[in-house]
Amino acid sequence: MDGMVPVSGRQRAVTGRALAILLFILVVSNLLASPVEGTTATATEGAYSFPLSDAIMSDPDGFLILVNTDHPLSSSDKPADLVNVSARKTSSTAIQLRKPVSLALSELFDAAKSDGLTLYIHSGYRSYQTQRDMFAIRMERLGYDDKMVQKAGASDHQTGMGADVINKALIGQRFGESYAGTKEGQWLAEHCAEFGFVIRYPKGKEGVTGINYEPWHLRYVGPDAARYMTDAGITLEELWEQWDAYQSGEWVGGGDDAPGAFVIDDGELVGGG
Repeated sequence: MDGMVPVSGRQRAVTGRALAILLFILVVSNLLASPVEGTTATATEGAYSFPLSDAIMSDPDGFLILVNTDHPLSSSDKPADLVNVSARKTSSTAIQLRKPVSLALSELFDAAKSDGLTLYIHSGYRSYQTQRDMFAIRMERLGYDDKMVQKAGASDHQTGMGADVINKALIGQRFGESYAGTKEGQWLAEHCAEFGFVIRYPKGKEGVTGINYEPWHLRYVGPDAARYMTDAGITLEELWEQWDAYQSGEWVGGGDDAPGAFVIDDGELVGGG
């Protein structure tokens, strides 16, 4: 027909081989792009699944909110669900926590009692204004910031999810690292994650949190996050660093097939065992 160019047998053969090669390339490319059996496909290509779900990390309940000097709260920030705790206190003064946290703390105290230990909550929610006054008083008395009382807005207590939990012997005494060696301190470190709590400022992480080791300071993050953070030996700061790494495709930890847990050394992301 007019406008059509005749095609020779040799040309048809060359065209056929070209199509076959193209088809082969497409098949191989598809296989390479597919997950290998035994690995976990993720939203981030080439990365391992994050240990916590997207639903948890979206933090709908606010349990994972990070508060420190780099992420301060404002003077108007106050939890809407604060309640007076019913758990045993160090004094008759009312102590408040967010309702889910108060319930979890009571369960923790009951479990400790079953194991023959008596715990006391010394401090819970603190307002921005209260924290401001406490910091000013301490600075006036010491003349320097000893990292034991945070500036207003930077305190974990303002979230209503931070609680100082001690034993009877520590009532009226200066808190120190030695509490970690008591039966109560050891029990908290071993069991608090079962109830959704972590030691907020652990030993060896001062360079990450900016806070001295406080074995008495519990922070509620929810059971799933608490178990993961405790097993991985990470802080709340490091959890969010890991999540950011996962979101950007740099996550290299989590899962039995992973090269190792993803940890942080003085703020830098490194692979770990």
